[in-house]
Amino acid sequence: MTEGVRSDPGDDIAHASGGEADREDRYTEAVLEHHKREGLALAVKARWWAMGVVAVFLLFVAPWPEVLYYHFILMVLCANGWLIQRVGRVGQSRTELLLIFFDLLIMTIGIVGPNPLGEHDWPSAMRFQYDNFQYFYLILAAGTLAYSWRTVIAIGTWTAMIWCAALALSFWFTEPMEALSDAVITALPNHPELGRMLDPNSFHLDLRFQEAFVFILVALTLGLTVRRFNTLLRSNAALERERTNLSRYFSPNVVEELSQNDEPLKQIRSHDIAVLFVDIVGFTEFAAARKPEEVIETLREFHGLMEGAVFAHEGTLDKYLGDGLMATFGTPSPSERDAQNALRCARQMMRDVDDWNNARISKGLPPLRVGFGAHYGPAVLADIGANRLEFAVVGNTVNVASRLESMTRGLNARLVISDGMRAEVLREGGDECLDGLQKFTDQDIRGVAEKLTVWAYERPRDHGITG
Repeated sequence: MTEGVRSDPGDDIAHASGGEADREDRYTEAVLEHHKREGLALAVKARWWAMGVVAVFLLFVAPWPEVLYYHFILMVLCANGWLIQRVGRVGQSRTELLLIFFDLLIMTIGIVGPNPLGEHDWPSAMRFQYDNFQYFYLILAAGTLAYSWRTVIAIGTWTAMIWCAALALSFWFTEPMEALSDAVITALPNHPELGRMLDPNSFHLDLRFQEAFVFILVALTLGLTVRRFNTLLRSNAALERERTNLSRYFSPNVVEELSQNDEPLKQIRSHDIAVLFVDIVGFTEFAAARKPEEVIETLREFHGLMEGAVFAHEGTLDKYLGDGLMATFGTPSPSERDAQNALRCARQMMRDVDDWNNARISKGLPPLRVGFGAHYGPAVLADIGANRLEFAVVGNTVNVASRLESMTRGLNARLVISDGMRAEVLREGGDECLDGLQKFTDQDIRGVAEKLTVWAYERPRDHGITG
């Protein structure tokens, strides 16, 4: 029903000083506004459904044609709810407050005002004895959907005030029909108390004030409930903000692990993983001849492409290495397709680099050559550090993957993987990932005693790419 007053800026967001606090406030405010907008939309739907049900109900309890007047009141309330949604916003709005007040006023008029289509000339007090005050609870209940405790308390207070004002006006300015009161007293000579209760001219002021008093108590209780919900909503917004901030520094799978467990990375573990190294060839020479701003912008574009590919293939972005990066697959927990995920990721990266280079060439910028190296094998995983923790992956598998990336220069290849990586991809059923790879046997790899067999994806003839 009434969506109404959302909390003012000081109620929704405690404006803090400092750039970081301002960013947190903006994030929290955006989350709260999103939820409040959803609440407004839901409140309008609830209002329309409730008014529709009441309209059908009145067909069975209100005489014809008097029921048409009540249907008109319901239509006005529905239209006013739509207007409240249109003007509603975060913070205080005088227009919105006016519409809420109109909501309660038109409801009161419909309940205690004379029905122009009515045929009964009954005392005004009788309209207060129909127990129609309970319909105000529909407006109060729907007001909680707007997520503002101030709205709920305002509805409770204003309803009680308008109700008491209508009672006072009716009491002072309407003439009682004494003949009806005398007839009831005459009919019940031995029960004077019952006669007073059934007196059609009695407003039963004690019951009317009781209605208003209980309504305010209910509004205060619901207001506290909504305020508590707002606190939980802010806390949830803060948690979502922290999770978003974590995702800027950790891969989504690591964030998921951190959010679901208290100390998920403390335990030292060891299992097979796939490691992928990516590096721009000859970037030092490229950077030396260009402005720092251009260098940083180039790295941001490149890292953005690579990062997206890693996350799209369930990988973990272990670290940026200046003009390159290291990604792992199977961390912090292994899966059944880590090797093929790594190889699919490398292939997407190569396609993305091709598109990026084509765009650079069209802008008159030089294309860049990128090397990829991947290996599959055992590694040790755990967090390291005391206060500033870092999730670390260590072992010979990491070293071999780095050496394989370096081999792309000598083999004139874009991608070099180990024979162990290829065997694992085959075991996982990712045969199509191996298309185009050529076998190179007896390769010397720095740091590895025995010669290894590697598989390389030959670099096509580059157009203007050096290094």
